[in-house]
Amino acid sequence: MPVRNAEIKPTTLAAHKQLSFESLLAAWLLGDGWEVLVPVIDHGKKTDLVVADDNRYFRIQVKSLNTADETAVVENKWHGAKIDYVVYFSVPGEWGYICPAFDEERRPLKSPDHVRFHKHPTNFLKAFRKI
Repeated sequence: MPVRNAEIKPTTLAAHKQLSFESLLAAWLLGDGWEVLVPVIDHGKKTDLVVADDNRYFRIQVKSLNTADETAVVENKWHGAKIDYVVYFSVPGEWGYICPAFDEERRPLKSPDHVRFHKHPTNFLKAFRKI
């Protein structure tokens, strides 16, 4: 069995985990028939993925949360960027939330217009169809 021998800094590992959630989300959406576009760089635009069908495009920001507490308050980290949705994944938990982009500085994760999903493609796609 392969063994990783390289030491990975905690900040680098955090970046790897974040990218893994972006890749996971892209795979789920591709499997559902969406066209998924990945910007070469999202610096300033805050767009991790763009999903499209024949005539609609949605800009998505993907965030991971290092908490299993669903009463958490999340920060708006995309001021000035034009995104449509933020998808939050709990790193330790088996859940996430799909949220329309909001203008407030902070908002409870469990806001009424946020849609919860279980970390599984079938459950995520069912939640995605609700937005």
